[in-house]
Amino acid sequence: MSNELGTSPMDGMGQAMKRTTMDRFAPRWEEIDVRGHLASIAREYPEPLVESQLGSIDRVGFELEIVLRSAPGARTLCDLGGGIGMFPIACAALGMRAILIDDFRDPVYFEHGQPALELHKRYRVEVLMRDLVEEGLDLPPETIDVFTIFDSMEHWHHSPKPVFAAVMRALRPGGLFVLAGPNCANLRKRITLLFGRGKWSAMQDWYDAPRFRGHVREPDVEDLRYIARDMDLTQVRILGRNWAGRASPRRLIRMITPFVDSILRLRPSLCSDLYLIGNKRA
Repeated sequence: MSNELGTSPMDGMGQAMKRTTMDRFAPRWEEIDVRGHLASIAREYPEPLVESQLGSIDRVGFELEIVLRSAPGARTLCDLGGGIGMFPIACAALGMRAILIDDFRDPVYFEHGQPALELHKRYRVEVLMRDLVEEGLDLPPETIDVFTIFDSMEHWHHSPKPVFAAVMRALRPGGLFVLAGPNCANLRKRITLLFGRGKWSAMQDWYDAPRFRGHVREPDVEDLRYIARDMDLTQVRILGRNWAGRASPRRLIRMITPFVDSILRLRPSLCSDLYLIGNKRA
């Protein structure tokens, strides 16, 4: 996350929120106290979910920064496969029309049920419950300014190509597309594979569950460039971050990740998390 996050006063965010409620578009990045904004939203979740949402602030803040810096003035954002996460809520709170499409069949939704989505509805996020891979998007052409897909594609059991084709039809000319997911060839996996450890999922999650919801295929940098070419994106950028290390159950890994993160960012192919950012041709 850039060092600009969390440096603006809360008053600045309040003024931005007041203005965007009226104008219905995203404020400038510099106007927002991101950490305060996201922490406030996280604490509104049902109590069992608050801690996990607070733990995602750095990641969601970075993803919000991508959108606000890459698509200033965006009015409509559609988040695909975002589940109960707070990213679309943050966008809606900042004045955008936010649409969330997901089948909501992950264990966290079954555990917490409808209350997990009450906050989305309170912030007027438009929630569409559907399997976007099986049923498609069904959105009017050239009506969306920004599409985001964070940590979802690797769970899909069919090719994402039809979904991406529908994204390009619904995206406005010049619109922004952001795709993120775990890197199948990050530095940690390259090392642990030498010691015989390379599983993406627990055996029980794959073998015993009625329906497998784990990772089917994780991309690497070349995969993302392939997708960008197929979608005919322009201004393509690939960024690397290391959220997996920050969330590691091992304290030592969590401690050293911030120090190695800045170095690994120079080589996204070694990072734990990859971001593809591009635009539809104007």
